[in-house]
Amino acid sequence: MSAQRPADTGRWAEDLACRYLQAQGLTLIERNYRCPAGEIDLVMEQQGSTVFIEVRYRRAPRFGTGAESVDARKRAKLLATALHYLQRDPVAARAPSRFDVVSMEGARTGPRIRWIPNAFGA
Repeated sequence: MSAQRPADTGRWAEDLACRYLQAQGLTLIERNYRCPAGEIDLVMEQQGSTVFIEVRYRRAPRFGTGAESVDARKRAKLLATALHYLQRDPVAARAPSRFDVVSMEGARTGPRIRWIPNAFGA
């Protein structure tokens, strides 16, 4: 059995998170939105709000959970990327928006999924 490349694991985690969130009623708008500031894994819509989603997977939480790995530097990059997205899309810019994190831990055969809505909000 060959080792999974990080890009393969990232794509798998994003696919799983997207399906999970769609089952919760969110609608996919865009995947892997990129600009010079960075990348947002999933841009989705929920009840009129634009939702920017960071997906994190950890096989073992030995160095912290996936959610704990979204540090201040990563949050700043996500914010800058989201602002770029909103400047490009005037309809999304008029809607409320938030940042969610989907953190997954455990074996790929059955990871625990934790969805954290408004992860950076007050």
